[in-house]
This record gives sequence, C-alpha cells and structure tokens, in this order.
Amino acid sequence: MGIVPLAKALELAQEYDLDLVEVAANARPPVCKLMDYGKFKYESAMKAREARKNQAHTVIKEMKLRPKIDPHDYDTKKGHVVRFLKQGDKVKITIMFRGREQSRPELGYRLLQRLAEDVQELGFVESNPKQDGRNMIMVLGPHKKKTEAMAEARQAQEARKAEAKANPGKSQNAAESDHEVDHEVDDVEAPAEASAEA
Repeated sequence: MGIVPLAKALELAQEYDLDLVEVAANARPPVCKLMDYGKFKYESAMKAREARKNQAHTVIKEMKLRPKIDPHDYDTKKGHVVRFLKQGDKVKITIMFRGREQSRPELGYRLLQRLAEDVQELGFVESNPKQDGRNMIMVLGPHKKKTEAMAEARQAQEARKAEAKANPGKSQNAAESDHEVDHEVDDVEAPAEASAEA
C-alpha cells in the first residue's frame, strides 16, 4: 500500500472493519498491517498448542530392585522396563542393598548386567552400573526416540479406531468368542455326519 499517514491508515482499518497492527516498530517509517487481530491471536495460539502436542519430553523412569529378587518379581519389573523403553523413556535402575548385602555388590552388578542383556533390543546402557552409598545405579536409554515412539503409538491407536468403526457394536472379545463357538459347532456336527455314513 505504500507510506500512508497514521490518520489515513486508521480510517482504512475502520472502513474494512480490521485492526491496524504495528509489525516492525524500529523500522523507519514503522511498518503496520491491516488484519483481524483476534483471529491472528487465535490462530497463533492454536499453532503453539499443536507444536506443544508434538513436542517430546524426555522422562527418566525409575525401577527399584533388590539383589535377592524372586524370578517372578524380576519378570514383572523387566516388563515395566520394557514398556518404558518402548515409550521412548530412559530408565534408571536402582539396586537397594540392606545389611550384609552391602558386602556383596557383585550380586547387584550381575543383576544389572542380566537386565541390560534382556532388554538390549529395546535399549542400551547409557550409564554403567556404579555404587552410590547403599545403592547401585544404572541408566538405560531407548534405541527409539520419544517422538518416534509417540508417532507409533498414535498410529496404533488410529488403527484400533478404524477397526472399531469397521466392526461397530462388536468388541474384540465378542469376535474371539464367536470364533470359538464356530469351532465347537464344527466339532459337534462332525460325529453326526460320520454316523449318517455308517
């Protein structure tokens, strides 16, 4: 539009029912724009919200173990570590020593090495095991970045929603039970056919 006096610019803004917004105050002459400022603020807030939604926050989860852990408890804790690594989070593993266990740090070290080997396809040892007072600590980092893990989870969720839309009113469990009933019916009908042939 070119260089326009302030009064003329305000007149134009009122004529088109828009706002006169200063874009570059330090320029000579100052640069202004005619726009709907409320709409601009709303759109920029929506863009910022969308950017925050896609932003990944690195979280360090913590898992505590004892040197004399039961095999079933170990499997449960390992399952949690696997879930955290799949989600793209780091995991801090802490072995807590009590009493005479403190004189046997190699038990904790072996347990941490075993856990690292069990989850090596999902994560890697970011910080090697080290003694910290009564505890021994190791940090595992995921192979997948948080953003990749979030994208995969979003795709899986969309796939489940699409499947639910394709089969409305029928849950996954209902579909499985129908499948089992079909097999039972087949098993019952087979002997009847055999006796008819005899």
